[in-house]
This record gives sequence, C-alpha cells and structure tokens, in this order.
Amino acid sequence: MKIVYLHQYFNTGNASGGSRSYEFAKRFVRAGHEVHMVTSERTPSARGQRWSLEEVEGIRVHRLKVPYSNSMSFQRRLVAFLQFALGSAVKARKLRGDIVFATSTPLTIAIPGWFATVFRRSPMVFEVRDLWPEMPIAVGALKNPMAIRLARALEKFAYSRSAAVVALSPGMRAGVISAGYPAEKVSLLPNACDLDQFEVSSADVKAWRETLPWLGERPMVLYCGTFGLLNKVEYLADVAAEVNTIDPEIRFLAVGSGAGLETVRQRAQERGVLGVNFFILPPIPKNEIPVVFGASTISTSLFAPIKEMESNSANKFFDSLAAGRPVAINYGGWQEELLASSGAGLRLDPFDYHAAARQLTDFMSNPSRLADASVAARKLATDKFSRDDIAAQLLELFGKVLPEDARKGKTSRAS
Repeated sequence: MKIVYLHQYFNTGNASGGSRSYEFAKRFVRAGHEVHMVTSERTPSARGQRWSLEEVEGIRVHRLKVPYSNSMSFQRRLVAFLQFALGSAVKARKLRGDIVFATSTPLTIAIPGWFATVFRRSPMVFEVRDLWPEMPIAVGALKNPMAIRLARALEKFAYSRSAAVVALSPGMRAGVISAGYPAEKVSLLPNACDLDQFEVSSADVKAWRETLPWLGERPMVLYCGTFGLLNKVEYLADVAAEVNTIDPEIRFLAVGSGAGLETVRQRAQERGVLGVNFFILPPIPKNEIPVVFGASTISTSLFAPIKEMESNSANKFFDSLAAGRPVAINYGGWQEELLASSGAGLRLDPFDYHAAARQLTDFMSNPSRLADASVAARKLATDKFSRDDIAAQLLELFGKVLPEDARKGKTSRAS
C-alpha cells in the first residue's frame, strides 16, 4: 500500500515537539508499506528551492518551505496554513497514493487531502488532533462571524470528503459526530506511548541530574512541552511559589519554548522563584526526552481553564505514562477520569495555587502513593496506549476503507 501522509508540522526523533506522525510512519514502513510524508520546512522566509526530499528511516519526506514560528499571531499562522495547503495540494496529488492520510491541525490540511483524491478511487482518512474551529472560537482567536462560518464550512467539508475520521479523544470524537459525521465511521485512536524509548537506566538519570547543580537528588515536578498561550505554564510558577513555603526542597523544571515563554519567566521572577525552586530549560530533542521524564518525580500537563481544552490529547501526558511517572493535570475531562480510575496521578486545583501546592506536596511526600501511581502509569501505557497497538489499529482502518482491488494488491492510482 502506498500511503501519502499529510502533516504540516512533521517532526522526527531528532527534533523537539510531537512525533506521532513520525512514529506511525516508521511502523507503516516496517509493515511493508510505502510512505510519503508531505510536510513543511519552517523557515523565517520561503526563499530558494521550495521543495526538498529526504529519506528518514524509509519514510520519503517531502518538505515545502513555509515561514512559521510559535511566536506568530493567530492571523499570521492562518496565512502559513493556507500557504502550505495550496502548495502541498499538487504535490500530494502527483504522488498518487493508494490512500491519503491527512492529520490536523490545521484544519486546512483537508484541502490538499481532498485534492489528492478527487476523481480518484483513493480514499482520504482525516485525523482530528484538535477540534477546529471550536478551539480558536473558545479562546477568542476567531471572532469574525464570516470567518467562523467559513471555518465551520471547512470543518464539514473535511469530514464529508473523508472515508473515515480518526479522533484523538472521546471529546473530539463527540465533536466530529455532533458536526453530522456518522458515528460508525469515527475511530478513537488517542496519542500513544513509546514504551521502549522510555525505558532508561538509573545511571543515565543520575548522570543527567548531576548536570544540574540545583537539582541533585531533590524531588522534581516537570513540565515538558510548548509554552503556548493556551498552556498557561505561568500557573506552575504560581504553584511553585506556594510550594516553596511548604517544602523548599522540591524543584520545578519547565522545558520548552513558545509564545508564552517570557510570560512564564516574568511570573516566576515576580513570585521570587526563578532560579530558586523554579527553573527553565530550552527545548530538548525528542530522543533525549525519556531521561528527563525518568529524572522527574511527577510530571504535569497544563491548560488554561477553558472547557474545550478538556478534550485535548497532549503528548506530554502520554510520555509521562510511558516513563512510569505520575501525572498532575489542572483540567477536567477524560484524562482526569483516567487518572482517578487508575490511580496514575491527580488533578490540581486550577484556581487556588496554595491548594494545588498542598495537593502536590502531600502526594510527593507519600512514598507508597508515588510508587503505586508510577506502577499504574506504566500499566496504562502498556495496556491501553501502546504505540505499536494503535499503529496496527490505524493500518487496519486503512485496509477497511481501501477499494477492493487495492486490498488485493492492485493500485488505484489512475487519474
């Protein structure tokens, strides 16, 4: 099977950021399929050669230069989304895949996905990583009534042109169904855990801790991810300030970058904890992340108190499970229910920083509770969120939507 995989912000294991597409594509190649990744190259400008091609572990990666950075405004990001959608449409069609797998965000990825399959028998499977336009509407980034109508029209267009839809959380699945798409054609395949990658040695963990004089053998609360405007990582600086009055030995580490970085740094300075019990490090390559999680006592997944964010399926949550580390979140929804039922972590008070600090210190001062939560986290990773298992389910879905002749080994690439 020839799979054309559309993901605007594809990352490999040597870069920071999510690697869902990379991990799935590797497994598709190992299963004997031909995989073409159509993605962007994020640059300050798009000068020079527009397309490049490289092979990464058997994945043929086609990159289109598109100006982009995490510090861009929402409006400027929309321009980048459209630039990629239009530029990649022709490329995706020329690749003539047996199946096209388009993963959002952004929702505009449906445009090249549709164009690559229109008037052909190759089906498109569309993956929903975030509910658009619900999210930008909820946070006030999308306000213009006409723009909202256009965004909702694009959402319905994406679903209606898809042979199947993949949703990353129960809330996302419900959102797709509420938009009018048949429930039986929506598969729930959440973010996943890379179990082998997160098996790190105690010697490596000890060596990494020793590189940070302020850490040593002290307990550590970790945030590792994007400093986005919706993540509100400054919340952790406020909690750290309260924890410092209860147990000054506990350290907080925030690893990443993004539009909210300076806000976090400023809040930590204002609360008097930056360089005291709260520390910030730049993004770390994905293949070095496991030892960082292994060095943590508990990790966190954070979002602003917006109801729509409860449907998220953040990588950091699943990385923590894979590492066998308890997870602390400050939002409700399906992940809170998962932690409560399994004992793999806890939900922190999203508004009362002192209460959240007391929850953390009580949890971290109880060795048996920490040990039980660590076991529960790894069990969740193994039993419910194994990357190998979810990749196999995705390939099974592809097989179901392929035309019969393609399933028998014939191609469906006639225009």
